[in-house]
Amino acid sequence: MGYPSVGRRRVLAAAALGREPGVPGPDPANGEPLRAIAGEILDISPHLILIETPGGTEERLVIAPWATAWNGAAVPPADLPVGSMVIMRALRAGRVIERIWADTTRITGTILSIQGRKDLTVELDCGPHRGHRTIVIPYRASGRLQVRHPKFEPGYLFDAIGIRRDGAGLALLPATSQPPYPARAVPASPPAYAGTQSRISGTATWSDTFDEEERGAAYPMLERSDTGCSEAGASCAGLPYLSIGSLLQVRNLCSDRTANVPVVACGCVAGHFCDRCVECDTSPRGRIAELSPFSYVELGGDLVKGCFNAQIGLG
Repeated sequence: MGYPSVGRRRVLAAAALGREPGVPGPDPANGEPLRAIAGEILDISPHLILIETPGGTEERLVIAPWATAWNGAAVPPADLPVGSMVIMRALRAGRVIERIWADTTRITGTILSIQGRKDLTVELDCGPHRGHRTIVIPYRASGRLQVRHPKFEPGYLFDAIGIRRDGAGLALLPATSQPPYPARAVPASPPAYAGTQSRISGTATWSDTFDEEERGAAYPMLERSDTGCSEAGASCAGLPYLSIGSLLQVRNLCSDRTANVPVVACGCVAGHFCDRCVECDTSPRGRIAELSPFSYVELGGDLVKGCFNAQIGLG
């Protein structure tokens, strides 16, 4: 017999605890909702974009006059190449595009090896659920990355934003300041939390390892028996233990948007980072949720900035 689905787990847990199961999605009190849209560019002009969605549907959308785009650098939306895979943030029932990220990827893991003199080839261990990944750091980006990653050697954590180009991942921007400790030496969580706080503050990040168009979160403090992961249950943020299927209420303190997001994956890699987000203020240390790109964008996050200051509770 297989495991129940994420939605079924949530219903069963709520029944066992005598509480309502909660409904995934944005808080209606946020006002006009943001919508994330993904697809391949078929045609683009300064005012319109035509994409094919992962489901094979064509969508023609209006590009707002104030819209911005990123494809390794800030570019006018009309300069994005046909064939690029984009994630977009839309307003007005999802018909008006205000932000476009093209071929954007995030590269997070533990450094295994580094080769090269100018362009560097880096092999990363991205965790037991994501395997190994080999990426390239172009010479023009190496200085900027190494300023934020002073321990550029095997055993230390790495986190960068980049683009996918010709089947390879190019790391261009540091997503965080590298923690000063080896990946296996995560600081202990504060004992004062003890899992009793109704709201916990920290950093929310994103990862592109989720399924296309998926809305969900990877969470560090999962029961190892629930995930089959020996690295689960590590975090310096003092998070309570949850299970797959739990519903997190995630609030972006920078955009003041809130959504109920289901826990769909183990966030053991995020749990190794005891860093801070300084997007709109300085967050407490620790990554409290790693969101899918769709959930992150619909909460007002910018994929290039890589994090936002967040609070979480049970949805």
